[in-house]
Amino acid sequence: MTRQIHVGDVAIGGGAPVSIQSMLNTKTTDVAGCLAQLAALKAAGCQIARLAVPNMAAAQAFGEIAAQSPLPLVADIHFDYRLAIAAAQGGAAKIRINPGNIGSPDRVRAVAEVCRAKHIPIRIGVNGGSLDKALLEKYGHPTAEALVESAFSHLALLEAVDFQDVCVSIKSSSVPTMVAAARLFRQRCDYPLHIGVTETGPVRMGLIKSAMGVGALLLDGIGDTIRVSLTADPVQEVYAAREILRAAGLRKDGVNIISCPTCGRTSIDLIGLVEQVDQALKTCTKPLTVAVMGCVVNGPGEAREADVGIAGGDGCGILFVKGQPQQKLPYDQLLPALLAYVESR
Repeated sequence: MTRQIHVGDVAIGGGAPVSIQSMLNTKTTDVAGCLAQLAALKAAGCQIARLAVPNMAAAQAFGEIAAQSPLPLVADIHFDYRLAIAAAQGGAAKIRINPGNIGSPDRVRAVAEVCRAKHIPIRIGVNGGSLDKALLEKYGHPTAEALVESAFSHLALLEAVDFQDVCVSIKSSSVPTMVAAARLFRQRCDYPLHIGVTETGPVRMGLIKSAMGVGALLLDGIGDTIRVSLTADPVQEVYAAREILRAAGLRKDGVNIISCPTCGRTSIDLIGLVEQVDQALKTCTKPLTVAVMGCVVNGPGEAREADVGIAGGDGCGILFVKGQPQQKLPYDQLLPALLAYVESR
């Protein structure tokens, strides 16, 4: 079991449930815009949000946002230790830095002392795209071993000032490299681990890469908090993270939709119907398995483990519960009947 830290009221590691993170893409100086996006992220199921702090104006706005935020806020800092101190003093629930790029040991100590006094953990962020030149020369390119060595060098800087309230992230745009690095790190260290594939590309690719990388580690029992990085609305990252956690068997809340892949027997617009069900139940938190099948002959039997389902035929269909037909309905009444059943549970 890993060590445990607390980001606001969210526990990470130490047997706590795997938490979901995302990062705002609004300008930090746009306080109203940031708060609106934070509300949307929370409604989607996000538990921790990260916000870039590139300058002192952003650090000042960060404090205003943190005071009203519905989620614990992580301040994302690069290079300037003064920004980390300002964000910590302004209400950050966690600070994300690379200790090796914020300057002298005295500057690392200064950040650590403020965080220690305020009980704020530090996340060490290691990325394959920003490795130290010495490590690139040693390994030739951003290998898993290079990423892990970088993580331990950053950890050593914090441990040298007796700061161990730490979470580590080791990310790469290469799924095999990220997975190998996380596995190697976990073999050698028990700090909680933030996992995710970075710079994943368009949404379609990003979803596949994240499901492969994050999912593989979760099935290994590795990963204490996750972010699915997508070039999209951050709310989509949260939905994707929820689905990955459900697929890995780590979350039971929300609707699990099962549907058949269509075939020559399908006589309804099954693809369109599935999309309607998905949209209608996207925010439903009831732990139900819902089936949408294209054949009234085989559908209920193939989906007999579903809590409820609909199966379409030629102009009509049935509502079934645990594989047992309940009602025969015209096609246009299938969706309303299904949603009414879900609502009644």
